[in-house]
Amino acid sequence: MRVSRSQNVIKTVIAASLFGACILSPASRAYSETSLSTYGTPGLIEMPTAEVMDDGALGFTFSQFADTSKSTLFFQVLPRVYGAFRYSVIDDFSGTSALYDRSFDLHIQLADETNIRPAIAVGLRDFLGTGVYSSEYIVATKSITPALKVTTGLGWGRLGSRNGFANPLGAIVDRLDTRPPLDVGQGGTVDTNVWFRGDAALFGGISWGATENLTFAMEYSADSYETERARNATVLDGAINLGAKYRFDSGWTVAGYANSGEAYGVQLSYDLNPKKPRFNAGAEGAGPVLSPKLSYAAESWNIPLGTRGANAQIDLETALRAQGLQLNHVEQDGQTLVVHIENHKWLKQAQAVGRAARVLARMTPQSTQVFDVTLQKKGMPITSVKINRQDLYELENDLDGAWRSYTRAVISDAPPVSMAQETPASSAFEYSFAPYFRFSFFDPDEPLRYEVGPQLSLRYQPFAGLSFSTNVRYPFASTIDNATRQSDSVLPRVRSEAVRYARESDFEINTLTAEYLFRPSEDLFGRMTAGYLETMYAGVSGEVLWAPLDSQLALGAEVNYA
Repeated sequence: MRVSRSQNVIKTVIAASLFGACILSPASRAYSETSLSTYGTPGLIEMPTAEVMDDGALGFTFSQFADTSKSTLFFQVLPRVYGAFRYSVIDDFSGTSALYDRSFDLHIQLADETNIRPAIAVGLRDFLGTGVYSSEYIVATKSITPALKVTTGLGWGRLGSRNGFANPLGAIVDRLDTRPPLDVGQGGTVDTNVWFRGDAALFGGISWGATENLTFAMEYSADSYETERARNATVLDGAINLGAKYRFDSGWTVAGYANSGEAYGVQLSYDLNPKKPRFNAGAEGAGPVLSPKLSYAAESWNIPLGTRGANAQIDLETALRAQGLQLNHVEQDGQTLVVHIENHKWLKQAQAVGRAARVLARMTPQSTQVFDVTLQKKGMPITSVKINRQDLYELENDLDGAWRSYTRAVISDAPPVSMAQETPASSAFEYSFAPYFRFSFFDPDEPLRYEVGPQLSLRYQPFAGLSFSTNVRYPFASTIDNATRQSDSVLPRVRSEAVRYARESDFEINTLTAEYLFRPSEDLFGRMTAGYLETMYAGVSGEVLWAPLDSQLALGAEVNYA
């Protein structure tokens, strides 16, 4: 819908005022963390902001506003770039089925916030899909106070459909004045011909962090919801949306929204960053207490000073297992004790090394002065850490003991192990038995189908690096085999015959492989796998990874024949 020139001037003045306020205000750290909108991306309520999440962040959002639900996976690809994959359901009250839609977003932050400049970003909504939410935007966000943020932006497409005006970019290129019909075929086509074309509209809003966890937001929406109107679904008639969000320390966020007192919405979000786990060391119990150096003190505490004899290795293996560590190899080299372990419990490998060193200090005689702990994965050596016994005692109660322990430890690439090195009998064979859940998405007749049943996993590792494994399932209940749509794929029928697999097989062998992990040379890791690699595919697979110990960069190559 177009508005008059006078209204256009008024809205431009309002936008310029908001942008000016952004620029003139001093920079300050936001009181509350960046929150996710109903679209599952950083934003106010429905409208985007110029913010981004921390590098490497992931977010999951489910929202229901009026008669539209959206499920979104958000991912911060680069420090200034994020993407999102969304699955939406728009209810239909015109007698036909609901509209199920998949869409992708891309957002690039052109400039971050400084003392005199707001954060500025450009973005694409639904640039790869059927175009239900197809829109583009330029947006700026500024922190006015530690608790108050202001956002203003200019949108095209759906974000230019409410009170739209002539495209200001048309003054530069005439063809940007009109937006041609979107042509995406059956979806999955990038139609760059419509980007930043046609009518534009202003949007914006404010967010206020009442506390560190509670945030209120108000926005002016530039979306007129024409698609929803055409399907007789409930729409957000008012231009003003109000919302409140409460963020829990665990990463979960719950939110409620209102539009003109007639349409309401709810949202549940969860975000995480694998690089910055919320629960670091300290949430677990204390590690093993170091034994006193003096024998009479140890006897008074009823603590043995080391274990000797035939049962020494068994006792050490038992003590390490109690700490969630698997002992694969142990040998004495003068005053140095060399152990190879696998970490099955601790989030940080440093925690595993620290626990192992404390166990070794309790279980070995005082003549052992150095502990050489090698971390392994499936029998493959990864990293070696040498710790002096004396350092453990000196830094036991040091206020900065964690950092000083790190500076004194000697960390190096792990030496290779011989193929003949047998895995301890107690850990050579592993099994697990548990229920499994399998889901199938995006069937237009039923977007979510499921399968559930018991699963048995077996793994046998006779030597370091070599293992045989299988995974079998028995489906008890399934709706996947109820699907009736036939595949029209012209490619060899494999994944497209998933329904046939589910219908004709009561007993499933999902994997059956032989795998060998090895170290070709320093900083290099290798893998060879053969067999039934994954559901519906058998073949051979090889991988080489170059990962220097002192570098954040790693390069790898994988080749598969299936």
